[in-house]
Amino acid sequence: MTEFRGRGDEIHIAPLSFSEFYPASGKTQAEAWNEYLYYGGLPYILSEHDDESKSLYLERLNSEIYLRDICERYDLRDAHAMQSVMKVISSSVGSLSNAQKIYDTFRSSGDKNLSMPTISNYLRYLQQSFLIQKAERYNIKGRKYISTPSKYYYTDLGLRNALLNFRQFEKTHLMENAIYNELIYRGFKVDVGIVEIRLNENEKTHRKQLEVDFVVNRAGQRYYIQSAFSLPDSEKLKQEQASLIHIPDSFKKIIVVGDDQKTWRNEYGITITGIYEFMLNENSLDI
Repeated sequence: MTEFRGRGDEIHIAPLSFSEFYPASGKTQAEAWNEYLYYGGLPYILSEHDDESKSLYLERLNSEIYLRDICERYDLRDAHAMQSVMKVISSSVGSLSNAQKIYDTFRSSGDKNLSMPTISNYLRYLQQSFLIQKAERYNIKGRKYISTPSKYYYTDLGLRNALLNFRQFEKTHLMENAIYNELIYRGFKVDVGIVEIRLNENEKTHRKQLEVDFVVNRAGQRYYIQSAFSLPDSEKLKQEQASLIHIPDSFKKIIVVGDDQKTWRNEYGITITGIYEFMLNENSLDI
């Protein structure tokens, strides 16, 4: 890129999407989906035939390739500190985070060696290395970005899980991460949405912020998407659709459920669809 001075172009190669991974896996949809959430979409995973080999491959990539490369590229002397930040980010997938929160996490555990500027730099290095991606918060009614905190998602779930020794396998957060990655694969810009509403309680009015998991944009297209691992009853559906109902525009609103749910539309015009339909059908946003 330096040699061509703007006359070249970059092509970013992502891990396999689920629609690429599933037919190559030779497994059922449910089996392939669980493996995809656990071991991620790096193509070589499909060549390894047992759990131990897959785990060792991912652990080796983290320690011998990614961590070492980042430390050498940015001239970092403390690989342990960088690895600690990586683990904190891995543990908080799907949660709001920033350098201040990570700094507070280290201080509360008695580790005061990492400064705020250092943590900010580490987050930037991880993004530049394509290990994580940042989703900023967007106030939908106010039509403005909120600078901090943001959400960070892992580009490959297998690398994320291996970094944590496969101990934090929360399907709710991993499914949200996988949906984020799928939207990025499809060429969308993805933000985290905020909807402010006014509530009247005990004759007092106060504001409350409701979260929309993803505000998805590409050219003139926009979608609002909620990731819901399950909708066991009407109360859970009410909870998941609360933010979507209060969005004051007519762009499509979707709830993705973590099973083979058939696609349907409720009385509020919200589309409910299953994760397999969403991930495997390239036109799933427009059904």
